[in-house]
Amino acid sequence: MDNNFLDKLKEISGDSALITGKAVAERKAGIWIDEPIGASAIVRPKTTKEISQILALCNESQIEVVTHGGLTGLSQGAIANTEQLALSTELMTEIEEIDPYGRTLTTQSGVKLQTIQEVSEQHNMFFPLDLGARGSCSIGGNASTNAGGNKVIRYGMTRDLILGLEAVLADGTIISSMNKMLKNNTGYDLKQLFIGSEGTLGIITKLVLRLKEKPSSENTALIACDSFEKVKELLKHFDSGLAGSITAFEVMWNEFYTLVTTSPAENKPPIHQDYPFYILIEYSGFDQAIDTEHFNSLLESGLDKNLISDAVIAKNEKERSDLWGIRDDVEQQFRLGPIKIFDVSLPINDMETYLENSKKLFTKHWEEFHFVVFGHLADGNLHIIAGVNKDDADSMRQIENCIYEPLRDINGSVSAEHGIGLEKLPYLDISRSEEEINLMRTLKRSLDPNNILNPGKVFS
Repeated sequence: MDNNFLDKLKEISGDSALITGKAVAERKAGIWIDEPIGASAIVRPKTTKEISQILALCNESQIEVVTHGGLTGLSQGAIANTEQLALSTELMTEIEEIDPYGRTLTTQSGVKLQTIQEVSEQHNMFFPLDLGARGSCSIGGNASTNAGGNKVIRYGMTRDLILGLEAVLADGTIISSMNKMLKNNTGYDLKQLFIGSEGTLGIITKLVLRLKEKPSSENTALIACDSFEKVKELLKHFDSGLAGSITAFEVMWNEFYTLVTTSPAENKPPIHQDYPFYILIEYSGFDQAIDTEHFNSLLESGLDKNLISDAVIAKNEKERSDLWGIRDDVEQQFRLGPIKIFDVSLPINDMETYLENSKKLFTKHWEEFHFVVFGHLADGNLHIIAGVNKDDADSMRQIENCIYEPLRDINGSVSAEHGIGLEKLPYLDISRSEEEINLMRTLKRSLDPNNILNPGKVFS
């Protein structure tokens, strides 16, 4: 990347928007990645027009571009090399409009998820996408990876919360599809090309988000169960009892619950640590008194049916926050030594057998290992923390095989919500057919014929 090219970047975005040299090396490639970003330079545009000009220049100069948002991704999608340019949306932080009647919020892609949640709340509205990295992740990154999170069972993935977007193609063409309508059945829904494509087809610059009316009640409980069959029955019990409007149903296997409620973790166990399953269940509604009475009646009937072994109900916002703090304290995983965290998706009825088969593969290779499970069970998403007290490349590859290969015969997904990036690229064929991958390649060649946008990610 020569000085002439860098000078042209400065002409587009200004001196202060371009980072080079040592300042690039000081930045990390992700929240849990210790390596530096690796790019030759970082450019930080402020507008869609600047991104258009930058990509046109890069396309003409055959310079590859890796898009950076909040760098909270867990699949190595933001890793660059010394020949590549990192394009960060960190200065694109304007919320352009909020419409409480149309229930939309229009924003630039660099705005943090938590900011969008807070601005929505100021207008007595609610943006339901929520995940642990809310204070760091950007909404553009959420869209490019189709993030999931804690409330998918009720509100869906990120793609379900986007009405329109604007994106820039590799050659600088601006595709502005800033639709604000729930119904717009006019040809192809082009925004879907960019949602979940991990920056390989275009760079998302603006979004029209779908807001919800703010719930006026919240009921949360932590429940212990003594069998997986009862966990499934309890999901059916609450989901039918709440007419399909359950907000969250998070399940923690014993190993995870014990890990996050044992010192040096700051969480104290509100329920004894001797049950095999713990469920964090939440319902948002319209009237606190009415909803609490109904929620508690479902808990009581669950006890009567012997589905619940023990339970704790949050009586106020602090207790609710404390219960969620247990579920969200995933950083305790680093106490286990070298580990790898997975996010897989599979039918609920296959979960028990899948976990047993995966563990059997571990026992064939290692006498001792960590196998900790938690996740958004209601939408079929499990997170697995696995470790064998080694972090060499061969061991990590063997761990991946033990987790991913049992998904093949049950049509499971190697990525429920974190994307493919570089990390899961060798396993894409477990979840996608050859015909699907070939169609993805056709789309990539059509929209990015010079292969400058996040090359080598998702598929080779």
